[in-house]
Amino acid sequence: MLQLIHDAGWPVWLLIATSVLGLALVIERFISLRKKSILPDQLFSHILELIRRKQLNADTLDRLASGSPLGRVLAEVIVVREQSESRRIAAIEDVGKDVAYRLNRYVPSLSTIAVVAPLLGLFGTVVGMIEIFGSYTPAGGDPAQLARGISVALYNTGFGILIAIPALLFHRYFRSRVDYYLLQLERQASALDRVLAQEVRT
Repeated sequence: MLQLIHDAGWPVWLLIATSVLGLALVIERFISLRKKSILPDQLFSHILELIRRKQLNADTLDRLASGSPLGRVLAEVIVVREQSESRRIAAIEDVGKDVAYRLNRYVPSLSTIAVVAPLLGLFGTVVGMIEIFGSYTPAGGDPAQLARGISVALYNTGFGILIAIPALLFHRYFRSRVDYYLLQLERQASALDRVLAQEVRT
């Protein structure tokens, strides 16, 4: 590995730093976007049971809102249940936007890495080409420096593509995962709003 890094030249360190950052973002998103952390099982039915028993209070709502993104959205639905429809919708949408922002955090960064990595590889290719041209002298070319320039150019190009492909795949994966979570949040919030509206009317 050390020999490979040596053959790729100093530009490869930029790619290594980019790959480490990308790996850290992927691990962080895998941890943060676990389903049980976003959509706890049985939470909706638990809230319906609390409503039936009339056990909703400020402390319960605070714990609910701080427990998960789904809990935060459903707690907001409960808090604004007696307001007009337009105000309920506006309040729930505001919370939903904040939750969506938090779920999408760092996901665009993976897309940025997927774009930047090939450019860094291209930069390394340019450095390698400079070394290739620098190997030529009026007396002839230096084979060792020529080989070194070719090595730098090819390795950096390859590394840039190697980093960009998984970064793009993970970006698309996390985007689809977040979209699924947001759909479920919206559906459960709408369902709870309908239940509460029925409770208020009765």
